[in-house]
Amino acid sequence: MMTASPATLARLGTIERRWSYASWTSPSHYNLLLGLLPHHSPSQVYASEYYKRDFLRYCERLGRDGIEFKSLLPSLYLPTFLKKIGYQTNALVSLPVLNPATILNRDFDRFELMPTHNDMEAMIDRLTFSEDRPSFYILNVGETHYPYALPDEDPVEWPVISGVHGVFRHLDEQVVGGRLREQDVECPVFDQAKLDRLRLRQVEAVRYLDGVFAKLFDTVPENTYITVTADHGELFGEDGYFGHGPVHHDKVFEVPFVEGKLR
Repeated sequence: MMTASPATLARLGTIERRWSYASWTSPSHYNLLLGLLPHHSPSQVYASEYYKRDFLRYCERLGRDGIEFKSLLPSLYLPTFLKKIGYQTNALVSLPVLNPATILNRDFDRFELMPTHNDMEAMIDRLTFSEDRPSFYILNVGETHYPYALPDEDPVEWPVISGVHGVFRHLDEQVVGGRLREQDVECPVFDQAKLDRLRLRQVEAVRYLDGVFAKLFDTVPENTYITVTADHGELFGEDGYFGHGPVHHDKVFEVPFVEGKLR
């Protein structure tokens, strides 16, 4: 099985196998903005105890004592808490389901939908940092989502799966208020050879993004804490499933996770 084996991300630390709290983009990001990073799926542990331990990690991440789950009350929203303790809050998102009109855009000083869904490098060029306030950023990257396209790839070369491709194209062209054409909602026809090619495209997208993260590391200020995480998994024919969303399968929740501090 081919893997991306990202070398740049490995500079942050060990790349772990974890699980997302949700199986598609919007609820996964809501959980991330609650401060709930992908979990270990521990056995013999009460959920409340796991949350307590996980939130205590924010003491290290933010360099402050006394941060725990109750610190986020009553809003239960990480951007709200971070603004309260002096952070500048920013979001640059690639996928239109996270656009600034959604509920996610609360207590952000800056929340932008990128012009295209698949160009993380363009995000890095938009990063700004205050000399007076620490910064919080959430960067939603789209290269690893269907159609697993790199920014220099002509859209006419993108693989087409009927139904999926039409919906995705529609979201890119018009975020709110449009209508899907009848041919855009056909049921896709799957064959494993095509799914294998799609999986290879995603692996290549991860490999490409590993190089983009090198530019990110060179851009952010010193002593910056970065969490790089995936928001859900993806299926390529395992047990007859493709993609993510209304799917209950271990692989759609399984994500890579790496966390570390750049010095």
